[in-house]
Amino acid sequence: MKKYQHFINGEFVDPSGGEWMNTDNPYTGETWAQIPRGNKADVDLAVTSAKAAMTTGPFAKMSASQRGKLLRKLGDLLVEHGPRLAEIEVRDNGKLLTEMAGQLKYQPESWYYYAGLADKIEGRVVPIDKPDHFAFTKYEPVGVVAALTAWNSPLLFVAWKAAPALAAGCSIVIKPSEFTSASTLEFAALTVEAGFPPGVFNVVTGLGQETGAALVDHPDVAKISFTGSDTTGAQIYAAAAKQMKRVSLELGGKSPNIVFADANLDAAVSGVVSGIFAATGQTCIAGSRLLVENSVKDRFIEKLLNLARSAKIGDPMQADTNIGPVTTPPQYQKILNYIEVAKADGATLIHGGKPAQGPEIKGRQFIEPTIFADVTNDMRIAQEEVFGPVLSIIGFDDEEEAIRIGNDVIYGLAAGVWTQNIGRAMRMSDALKAGTVWVNTYRAISYMMPFGGMKNSGIGRENGMEAIYDYLETKSVWINTSEEYPANPFVMR
Repeated sequence: MKKYQHFINGEFVDPSGGEWMNTDNPYTGETWAQIPRGNKADVDLAVTSAKAAMTTGPFAKMSASQRGKLLRKLGDLLVEHGPRLAEIEVRDNGKLLTEMAGQLKYQPESWYYYAGLADKIEGRVVPIDKPDHFAFTKYEPVGVVAALTAWNSPLLFVAWKAAPALAAGCSIVIKPSEFTSASTLEFAALTVEAGFPPGVFNVVTGLGQETGAALVDHPDVAKISFTGSDTTGAQIYAAAAKQMKRVSLELGGKSPNIVFADANLDAAVSGVVSGIFAATGQTCIAGSRLLVENSVKDRFIEKLLNLARSAKIGDPMQADTNIGPVTTPPQYQKILNYIEVAKADGATLIHGGKPAQGPEIKGRQFIEPTIFADVTNDMRIAQEEVFGPVLSIIGFDDEEEAIRIGNDVIYGLAAGVWTQNIGRAMRMSDALKAGTVWVNTYRAISYMMPFGGMKNSGIGRENGMEAIYDYLETKSVWINTSEEYPANPFVMR
C-alpha cells in the first residue's frame, strides 16, 4: 500500500502529528493508499516556506521570463507523466479513464499558456493631468496563495490555480480534498524535476476542518482560491474577510440546459446526456435542469430515454464504460436522499432512481442515471445542487418563460441553449445570468476562456488572461519631476 507524505519546501515529509488517513478506490471500495493527516503545525511550515520562497529565495529574484521557462518545463513533464497520473486519479476518484486521460493530455496547455503569459503582463504610463508628474502602474504578486481543490478533478484544478499564480510570481500551498490527494502529491514531485526552487510549490493534505481551516486562517496567506460547495465557500469567504484576504471562489451550480423546438434534437439529446451523466454528474457545471419547449417535449424525452438506457455502468478503467461510481460515500448517500426528496415533492421518476447493480459493479457507490419528469422549478430537486447523475425535466412555452425559469435559482455558473436561430442564441446568451453560456454544445472548457460564476456560484475567474490578474496587485507610482513644491502643503495636489 502506497504511503504518501506532505510536500513542503521541496521535500516529502511526514506529518508532524504522525497520523495518516486511508484513501479508497470508489470502484472496488478497497483502501489503496494512505495520505497524511495534516495539522496546524504542518500548515505553518508550508506557509513559512512559501513566504520565504517568494520574498528572499531564488524564485523572488527570477524574471518573469525565467518563471515562464519553469512553467513550460513543468508542462513538458506533464506530457510525459500524464497517462500515469490519469490512472491514479481514476483509482482515487472513480471518474472514467477516458475522461481523465483526456484531461491530463490537455492540461499541459494550461501550463504552456501561462508560461507564455508570464512576461506579457505590462503596466502602463498614465498621461496624468497633474503638471510636472510622471505616473505609471505596475503589477506585483499578491503573496502566498492557498489553493483548496475539489475531489472531482484534482489536477485540473491544480493547473487552473497554480499555473497563473506561479506565472504571477506567487508561491502556493495546495490543500487537496482528503478524498483525492494522491495525484496532487505525485504531481508535486514533477515541480522539483522542472527546477522550481524549494517552497514555491507545496502540498499539505488532511481534513478540511483541520488542515484547510488552518490554511485559510494563516496570517501569511494573502490569497485564497477555493473550488467546492457554496456552503463551504461562504465559510471561507467569511473567514478571509476577517484578515482582508483576496478570495476567488468557484462554487456550485444548478445549470439550465435549454432545448428549443427548432434545435437539432439528436445533437441536443447528446449534449443533455453529456451535461448530466458524464462524470457521473459530479461536475459543478452539470446541466441538471433540462428545460424543453413543450411542443417537442414528449418526443425529446423519448430520444433521451433511449440514449440513457444504453449507458454502460461499471469499471471506470474500461474504455467502453460510460458511467462510473460516485466518488465518496457521503456523496453517494446524498444523491440517494435527493432522489427520495424529489419523489416526495411530486416529481415523476421515469428512469433509474436506485443503486445500480450488475456484473461490472464491484463497489457500493453506483447509482443508475436518474431522470425526473413533471418537475416544477420550485421543487428542491430543481433548486439545490445534487452533484450526481440526476436530471430534472421542466417544460416551457416561449423564450420569456425559458429565461425566467433558467435564472430562477441562486446559482449562475453555466447554461446551455440549443437552437438553430442565431437571433435567439444571442438573446438567450445576453439574458441568462451565468458565467458561461454554451450554444449548441456543452461542457466545452479551454485554458484560454475565462471560467467562473455569478450569484452564489462564486467570485472571480479561472483560465484566460483574466485569471492571472487575480494573483496580482496593481501599484500606482507617482514621480514629481519638478524641483519645486506648492506653497501650501496643506492642500491636496
